[in-house]
Amino acid sequence: MTTPQIHRPRRRRRTDALRRLVREHQLEPADFIQPLFVVHGERVTREVPSMPGVHQLSVDQSLDCEVETVRSLGIPAVLLFGLPASKDEIGSENFAEDGIVQRALRRIRERHPDLLLFTDVCCCEYTSHGHCGVVRDGVVDNDATLEILGRVAVTHADAGADIVAPSGMMDGMVRAIREALDGAGHADRGILSYAVKYASAYYGPFREAADSAPAFGDRRQYQMDPANVREAVLEAELDEAEGADLLMVKPALAYLDVVRAVRERTSLPLVAYNVSGEYSMIKAAARLGWIDERRVVLESLTGMRRAGADAIISYHAKDVARWLAEEAG
Repeated sequence: MTTPQIHRPRRRRRTDALRRLVREHQLEPADFIQPLFVVHGERVTREVPSMPGVHQLSVDQSLDCEVETVRSLGIPAVLLFGLPASKDEIGSENFAEDGIVQRALRRIRERHPDLLLFTDVCCCEYTSHGHCGVVRDGVVDNDATLEILGRVAVTHADAGADIVAPSGMMDGMVRAIREALDGAGHADRGILSYAVKYASAYYGPFREAADSAPAFGDRRQYQMDPANVREAVLEAELDEAEGADLLMVKPALAYLDVVRAVRERTSLPLVAYNVSGEYSMIKAAARLGWIDERRVVLESLTGMRRAGADAIISYHAKDVARWLAEEAG
């Protein structure tokens, strides 16, 4: 009687060189987009208490230094968030020609003409009520918000943005922004849609970093229910039909099944947002010595690529680029 042959996949795991040779998914600095928070003032480099290593930066040498670091590490893109000098009901600084993000765009573009510049297009950081659009009778008015989003996108493109990223989960936001950009002569500027953005508890540290917590209620009336997957596919398909150039799933780590589901239904580039809560949990556990930060970060981000993300927005981007360089060296 012939003994069945034992299959030995372990042979391909015997050495580091073998493991690298057959590795199915690789992380590279070019996979990442680094978020940046820009503020008014001079020589401001203010660490966000709940996000160790992440800073609010003034649009001067502070921003210059950070961008130089990002570039030196081989990270090809940044995503800008702005904190205004003052807030009002419609977030006027959001679409002002001299708004904080517009100023940052011009400064970075002048110094780094080939850096890919993404901008967040939303209202929550700029409005006195902290919601993602125009509020009427205690409810965000979807259609009244669309005109503002179009104005914001145009001023960002005028200032040098390559790709604008609407994040408010307003119905029709991609179409409205596409029409506004095209009408202003910016048919060549892209849209990264936060197509699938859940009403998540993982955003807490970001709201401290961007000073964007809602003054009343929450955002569940327009952000998605964490229980839904089919709806995520629908949202992605709608935004693709409206003219999105790239799609996003946010958050990432607890939603890898959603990343996979959207990946299987679209050919557009897909971005996963490794959000603030995911970042801060790892940082906190690492500081207490409970986990190996480097290994956990690389494992988590590899999981996002494995699920189908083409690129990752992550506050870990600089650390990852350094670690990868050490491994390559």
